Amino acid sequence: MKITVLGATGGTGQHVVRRAIAAGHHVTAVVRDPARLSVDADPRLEIVVADALEPNDLAAAVTGRDAVVDTLGPRGTQDATVCSRGAASVVAALAVNNPAARLIVVTGSGHVKDPGDGPLIRYVVKPLIGSTVLKKQFADFARAERIVFDSRLRWTVMRPPQLTDGERKAYRTALDRNVRGGLKLSRADLADAIMVALGDPRTEGHTIGLGY
Repeated sequence: MKITVLGATGGTGQHVVRRAIAAGHHVTAVVRDPARLSVDADPRLEIVVADALEPNDLAAAVTGRDAVVDTLGPRGTQDATVCSRGAASVVAALAVNNPAARLIVVTGSGHVKDPGDGPLIRYVVKPLIGSTVLKKQFADFARAERIVFDSRLRWTVMRPPQLTDGERKAYRTALDRNVRGGLKLSRADLADAIMVALGDPRTEGHTIGLGY
């Protein structure tokens, strides 16, 4: 499979790049600064310097690929537009250049309150956090998802909880709902779940909740 990874220098993106290469896929890593990509050189790795937030910059990187994985995310509490801008960019680029490709977009579970959550999380914790410290980030996740949902692409949205740099271990997933008690997930396990979703056509057109 030929896979393009957006946000390839980020914590999740680098794990996806490594996992995909280890599985034998050809990976195109879209980066702004190649020096920040701490992944060993490999004949199956192509590095493309481009602005992932500009659809025209992505045209060559998504054309002819089987899948695109968008791991773009905020780098701080003040960065509250990158998810939706990235989603808009990749959706526009794929719609013109490669509408048949699979698309995986990473958002989060914090903005979603559904029966998968326990009562405390659903009715107390998330409303409190979502109206204060992470209000802008949660709104950006929601905007990004609406852009993806409204597209005609073969999408899957990954909704992890708080991400950590921990080691891989057993995790749980749920289709179209959050994972009860799943408050954390390592970036390594998110990368694993992304690769699983790419290989499973039953995830197309669905969201995937994750957590331990």
